[in-house]
Amino acid sequence: MSGRHLASSFQHAGVASAYAHRPPYPAELFDLLEKLIVEPKAVLDIGAGDGALARPLAERVDRVDAVEISAAMVDAGRRRPGGQRSNLVWLVEPAERMTARGPYGLVTAGASLHWMDPTTTLAGIERLLAPNAVLAVVDQRYHQLPWRDALVEVIVAHTRNSTYDPGFSLPDALAEQGLFDIHGRCETEPVEFTQPARDYIEQFHSTASLARELMSADEAARFDDKVAAVVREYERDGQLSLPITASVVWGRPTPAAFTEI
Repeated sequence: MSGRHLASSFQHAGVASAYAHRPPYPAELFDLLEKLIVEPKAVLDIGAGDGALARPLAERVDRVDAVEISAAMVDAGRRRPGGQRSNLVWLVEPAERMTARGPYGLVTAGASLHWMDPTTTLAGIERLLAPNAVLAVVDQRYHQLPWRDALVEVIVAHTRNSTYDPGFSLPDALAEQGLFDIHGRCETEPVEFTQPARDYIEQFHSTASLARELMSADEAARFDDKVAAVVREYERDGQLSLPITASVVWGRPTPAAFTEI
């Protein structure tokens, strides 16, 4: 399996549950996103997951519409802090056929756009953006982990994504295809995040290509054991110190690419 064929993994309750173990976005990210917002102070978050972007953004703007195809993810998001805010509207639907109504002063996509049909989704975003508003593509990552190379070997051995490439940049790929005009990019400063090793291991099962539902119980246990072995020497009392960062690439979908859609 590869690419968008794995998107259905997010429908699994186990994936939604494992999302709780993903590290939070750095606070600096939301300061940056807030600076990108133009009038109206309304944000569209596509592929919202459990609202890791949408819920904090709702504290800073007039309205956030969070589009997420997985009902399990939305249910999880509603139970998490800020998930019941009156100005946060959850839309359980695919981004390619979203019923959201603009204009929006910012559209965000946090590690989600690659699961969607890019041409159809970007065409829809282009129609919903206010003048001078941008689409911000957000990626969250661990910063310079000493066990990265060994971890990649474990992931490659178990991932269901046959095209897995840890260095792949979706915004750059879309720009090369003439679908996205990049205006700017930024990476936040690393922030230390401490997490139990068991939770760090579990968060891998929140990804579409490493969902427990795609593995036998034996394979899932072997994956967990391999990751545990990789990080063991870095544990302190069962905890891992993890520098986290986020990158943002912002710009506009290219109107000329969608004239026939």
